[in-house]
Amino acid sequence: MVACACGIDVHAHVIPHDFPSYIGAKAPTDWPSMAPAQACHRSVMIAGKVYRTVSDKCWDTAKRLEDLPGMGPGAAGGVADAGAAVVLDARRRRAAVAALPQRPDRCDGGRGRRQARRPRRRAAAGRRPAIRELEYVVKTLGFPGVEVGSNINGVPIGAPQFDPFFEACEALGAAVFVHAIRPAGMERLVGPAPLQQVIAYPGDVGLAAASVITSNLMVRRPKLRIAFSHGGGTLGLLLPRLQQGWGVFPALQESVSEAPVAQARKLFYDTLVFDAPALRYLTETFGSDQLLAGTDYPFNFHERKPVERIEAAGFDADTIARLVHRNAERFLGLKANA
Repeated sequence: MVACACGIDVHAHVIPHDFPSYIGAKAPTDWPSMAPAQACHRSVMIAGKVYRTVSDKCWDTAKRLEDLPGMGPGAAGGVADAGAAVVLDARRRRAAVAALPQRPDRCDGGRGRRQARRPRRRAAAGRRPAIRELEYVVKTLGFPGVEVGSNINGVPIGAPQFDPFFEACEALGAAVFVHAIRPAGMERLVGPAPLQQVIAYPGDVGLAAASVITSNLMVRRPKLRIAFSHGGGTLGLLLPRLQQGWGVFPALQESVSEAPVAQARKLFYDTLVFDAPALRYLTETFGSDQLLAGTDYPFNFHERKPVERIEAAGFDADTIARLVHRNAERFLGLKANA
C-alpha cells in the first residue's frame, strides 16, 4: 500500500447494493436487507422497517469519483458501514468492498485540480470485533484496519473484556476506527429522528474515548493506533474536567495510571466537526499530529469542503498537510511512494 499524494478521507462509508443472505436456517429478525427506493436510492431494512435510505454513491465507485474534485481530498480511506449493529456474513461483505475498482487520484494537494490519473489502491476498513475476522481482514484482504462501534451491545469499548481484541490489533499493526452506533441517551432527545446523528452520536463517541482513557488502554497498548469519529465527540470539552478530577479524586489517580490529557494525545480524531474554530481547539487540545480529515461521505449530513474547512482554521502549510493526509498515512500505516 502506498501513501496518498493529495488527501485521505478516513471517514467515508460504503454500503453494498445488497446485503448477503443469512447462512443459517432462520435469519434473525434484525438481519439487514436492501429494498428499492425512489430513483437511484435503496433502503436499508431492519426488522421490516426502513433504517436508512441511501443513494447509489454508497456502492457506485464511478459516481463517488465524480464528487472528488469538488470536495478537495481524494477519498483514499473508507469505512465499510453496514448501517446496523448486527453480525453479517462479514467475509462476503468485506470481499465486496475489497473488490471495488481501483480509483485514480484526481486532485492536487487536496484542492480539486485535476492531474494525470494514477492507479491507487483503495484503503478500507472491515468491521467485527473478533480476532479471527481481524486476522482475515488484515492478512487476507489486506485492509489497513477495522472499524468498531462506540459500544458493543451497550458495553464501552474500554471495558476489560475487549483487551484481547486490541492486543491483536496492536500485534497486527491494524488501525482501529471508532464510529458511533446505538448511542446512549436517545430517550433524552426532544425532536425528530435525525437528532440521533446530530447530537447522540458525538455523545457516545465521547464516552467511548473516555472509556479508553480511564481504562488505560493506551498505557497497556502503546503501539495501538485508534481513531475516533466526529472529532472525538464530546471528549474535547470533557477532557479538562477529567484532567481536573484526576488531580482531585484519589480514586481516579489510583485507577487512571497516566494523566488523561497525556493519554488523549495518543489517540487520533477525525476533523468532522463542521467548524473552523472547533478544529483549532481540537488541534490545541489533542495535537496537530493526531487529527485526520473525515467527511461522512456520501451521506447527506457530511462535510462537503473538508480541505477548505481545514484551511479556514488558519493553520500553516505544514499543519494543513498533516491534517489532510500525513497523519492519516501514519494512522493507516501507509508506505511512502518509492
